[in-house]
Amino acid sequence: MRITDIRLRYVSGTLPFEGVFWEERLIQPIDVYPEHKSRARKEMGDTNERGLPISSVFVEIETDEGCTGIGGPVGLDVAYIIHRQFRELLIGEDPLANERIWDMMYRFAVHGRKGEAMFAISAIDCALWDLKGKWASAPVYRLLGGPVRTEIPAYASALGFSIEPDRVRERAKQFVDEGFVATKWFFREGPADGPEGIRKNVDLVRTLRETVGDDVDIMLDVWMSWDVPYTIKMANLVAEYQPRWIEEPVLPDKIEQYAQIRQRSPVAIAGGEHEYTRWGIKQLLDAEAVDVVQADIYWAGGITEMQKICTIASTYDIPVIPHGHSTPASAHLIASQPVLTCPLLEYLVKWNQVHQYFLKDPLHPAAGIVTVPDRPGLSMELDSEKIESERYLTFEDLPRH
Repeated sequence: MRITDIRLRYVSGTLPFEGVFWEERLIQPIDVYPEHKSRARKEMGDTNERGLPISSVFVEIETDEGCTGIGGPVGLDVAYIIHRQFRELLIGEDPLANERIWDMMYRFAVHGRKGEAMFAISAIDCALWDLKGKWASAPVYRLLGGPVRTEIPAYASALGFSIEPDRVRERAKQFVDEGFVATKWFFREGPADGPEGIRKNVDLVRTLRETVGDDVDIMLDVWMSWDVPYTIKMANLVAEYQPRWIEEPVLPDKIEQYAQIRQRSPVAIAGGEHEYTRWGIKQLLDAEAVDVVQADIYWAGGITEMQKICTIASTYDIPVIPHGHSTPASAHLIASQPVLTCPLLEYLVKWNQVHQYFLKDPLHPAAGIVTVPDRPGLSMELDSEKIESERYLTFEDLPRH
């Protein structure tokens, strides 16, 4: 079997929803510039009278035996890299040779060891695993050595929800009622926001703990936007509410600062969402910088690379709880790993509705549990009834440098 083409399927549709879908964004590193703090993230679009318009690009890897693997969704910038850098490289290759193809892409794109080129490698790799599962008539977790388990506890990640106290109480209680064992919320204030910002951050944590009770974990995401003194201060202020972790307190290249925070914080530190490949994660682990590794399966190198990241992390006794870009791919990986290596699945409540909207069989938690499907591949088939328009992108469609 050989790869005959890599196509980029651009689909559009509308996720039914009444009201405002994206209620709030999280703090961002660029918020140190006041003119950016009030701006919405460009990918957080507005709803219309029908719901939330969505456009997504899915990677389709075709073969001479008629077997096709699907990966994604990806953005247009990543689609451009797939088309421009990797399509011709991979045509004619054996699609089952995941290790060979991954190594070829990594060596070919040596200037893209991090960032969007690695996003492209990750999407291709996930599509190849979907293809391999279909070829073998097996769910991907079986090809990865699983299942260790087929039911995985998920935590509700509340990106995009309002952090006004009354709304927090309403949504956090809803998550508990739905059976989630943990929930993660996103700060909006940082060092530049002074005492009032500190008060708002502490109020958020207090409200969460009072709402969910003592038996549900709460996690707190900073998204790379604090610094060492501020994080230590905040960690001490919120420690009484027993958060499970504070996530990404500083920019990802500041590994020494991560380690300083971890040494001095009464709250565990999570990170690695914006790190790439086994080599980047190993730097974090060697520096004793994190208590939890959060590499993203669609960013850090795909399933092939995430297997290596899990193995490395297990030698340090550090759990891997992947950032939740892709519920299907993450679930299959986690199902193949020992429970102590991958104890939880992150379910981004709003983002995973968007990312899975066009799938025939989206994977959503029930009673706080994700049950991994036993269908061949990663269950990435698209639902034509949800697609209002579609086309295959050409070179002319894609952004140019």
